[in-house]
Amino acid sequence: MAETTTPAGLPKGFRSAELGWPELHRIPHPPYRLPLLGDLIGASRRTPLQDSLKYARRLGPIFRRNAFGKEFVFTWGASLVADLADETRFAKHVGLGVANLRPVAGDGLFTAYNHEPNWQLAHDVLAPGFHREAMAGYHTMMLAVAERLTDHWDRAAAAGRTVDVPGDMTKLTLETIARTGFGHDFGSFERSRPHPFVTAMVGTLSYAQRLNNVPAPLAPLLLRRAGRRNAADIARLHRIVDEVVRARRADGGGDGDLLDRMLDTAHPETGERLSSENVRRQVITFLVAGHETTSGALSFALYYLSRHPDVAARARAEVDRVWGGTAAPDYAQVARLRHVRRVLDESLRLWPTAPAFAREAARDTVLAGEHPMRRGAWTLVLTPMLHRDPEVWGADAERFDPDRFAAQAVRARPPHTFKPFGTGARACIGRQFALHEATLVLGLLLRRYELSPDPGYRLRVTERLTLMPEGLRLRPQRRTAPAVPRARRTAGGTVSGSGRPVRGTGE
Repeated sequence: MAETTTPAGLPKGFRSAELGWPELHRIPHPPYRLPLLGDLIGASRRTPLQDSLKYARRLGPIFRRNAFGKEFVFTWGASLVADLADETRFAKHVGLGVANLRPVAGDGLFTAYNHEPNWQLAHDVLAPGFHREAMAGYHTMMLAVAERLTDHWDRAAAAGRTVDVPGDMTKLTLETIARTGFGHDFGSFERSRPHPFVTAMVGTLSYAQRLNNVPAPLAPLLLRRAGRRNAADIARLHRIVDEVVRARRADGGGDGDLLDRMLDTAHPETGERLSSENVRRQVITFLVAGHETTSGALSFALYYLSRHPDVAARARAEVDRVWGGTAAPDYAQVARLRHVRRVLDESLRLWPTAPAFAREAARDTVLAGEHPMRRGAWTLVLTPMLHRDPEVWGADAERFDPDRFAAQAVRARPPHTFKPFGTGARACIGRQFALHEATLVLGLLLRRYELSPDPGYRLRVTERLTLMPEGLRLRPQRRTAPAVPRARRTAGGTVSGSGRPVRGTGE
């Protein structure tokens, strides 16, 4: 089972809930428990998150499950989550599948334990890379990558073919973070199969989830073959990232992107720099987290737009009005797509692609004045259920309605009820990057295409720590509106915002 954080005075390793919740007996659990197996009878190994959502609906805003004799506490009620957001009493907990990623990402921003110093060092060094000025600099490259997507979809539209939405969104977001952050070209749209980085990444994410489904002592035996594949996937990820870093060092630097910051920037107060090993871990963290969740968010948003033509028509009209006939919208024009952004937020409400985050007590405390927790006790927040709490979102919380994110509605809601990017000091550092990229891409696709769904498709959600609609295909049809001029290309291909060509990979 996953390792937990180990501040001074706490035992190392996984902490079962009975060690930290003195009144655990008051928290409901599923019926028909069995020795050793606990609550696993009838549970799905492929969709553990969706299993937990079913139990959440039956058992209420806080409940527990037992697996192989270990107790887990889940929370989703809005008042409980608001209390867990108190940074004076609670902190991020690295556990379950996240800790299982430490062999590949180590003390990267997402997987670092709170007591590890490299987290704060990397955060302080890299945070300026997501300020407004830096974001505006990434915009041109985002447009260039999006043009490669629309070239691909134009060919599909001309041939009357459907497109693989999750696959294409994964290509798009991988290229976007690779080019804007690291000056690197994976050539995703020129490949008939996923880039080896994507294959290895999916393998490590899937393996991390599988580890949660077997008793820790038996994992080496039951997952022997999978463990060997995972080791090979990790080695491949390290090799690809090391190649990217070597290329940058050979070039003598880039344009001040995230990789330059990792390699050359010292902490503004201490003068410390990231070690070579930590640079590798941060690059992997950004390449994985920087594209996996955004591709899911775009895929769910396109699913809902295809199923709600009235919402799509309203969003498309907004794009036409705000962007007009401009060939390439500028950075400020993207923020003016208020309804498109609401579509994205509502999609993230129903299916937040990072569907849970864990919090631990920084000291002995009482959760929401009701449930005592000892220091180090932790709970997993089920974000999709928080986003469906009827006390906040109403009796129709399952219904897709972007107007839930109109300004007046947002102001009327209590804080800490919408958490697709986590919470507190350890919330996603790239949130604004992801939201700008996704809003831009949705705007570009709405302006260019009508999107027709397969009438027989029913939403299925695949889980690999993150969430993605499974098997989603749409038929893009070019709009009959006057064609919009294309973005600039050079004779040598697409260039970055600074005019500097991006590097490819031999993998």
